Amino acid sequence: MFSSPKRPEIDHRTIKLIVGLIALTLAGLTSFFAQTTLSSISVAYYEVGWSRNIFVGFLFAIAAFLLAYNGQSTWEMVLGKLAACAALGVAMFPCRCGDRPEIIPGVHAVSAAVMFAILAFFCYGFFERARSKGHLQARLRSYIYAACGVTIVAAILVLALDHLLHGRISAEIYRFTFYGERAALIAFGVSWLTASRVLPVITSREERFSLFGDQPPP
Repeated sequence: MFSSPKRPEIDHRTIKLIVGLIALTLAGLTSFFAQTTLSSISVAYYEVGWSRNIFVGFLFAIAAFLLAYNGQSTWEMVLGKLAACAALGVAMFPCRCGDRPEIIPGVHAVSAAVMFAILAFFCYGFFERARSKGHLQARLRSYIYAACGVTIVAAILVLALDHLLHGRISAEIYRFTFYGERAALIAFGVSWLTASRVLPVITSREERFSLFGDQPPP
């Protein structure tokens, strides 16, 4: 009834596709199912029900796929494993939100910063590889990777500035932290979805990836 598998194991483009979709939907789903207005995505840890389950479950899924992702260099392989550990740190060590104390002070914030910094580095790697190809679709992808990398870095810096100012910015701007985290996650998701090469406009027919078709050239 079913044909034999087209590939012996999960393809790195499949990993990028799944991770991209998870990152794109994480903020929206946790907020939608939350019983209160989330000032930060991390506050979902303290919710009851779907919001908490999605927050923790999606981060564990991202960690698992990052652990399986080896990239195309030793640096990407090592940093992928480190980003996986950082994602687990975000999920397992809740933030100091309101009057709730941290299990180990600083672990959540450092883990989040490390994870997003590595994801910004991956955007740079995707950008360099796309730019080296030279054709129109690859150039379009390079612009997307550059925009995503800049967005992630900007979000990290702005949230770090708010932390250094003891929350003065977030006190003035409603859900400032949530929107900053969501921007970084969306940029992360867009970059990995783009790198999966399933999108038609920014991928040539020869390099387009299909979950059920033959393997395209790397």
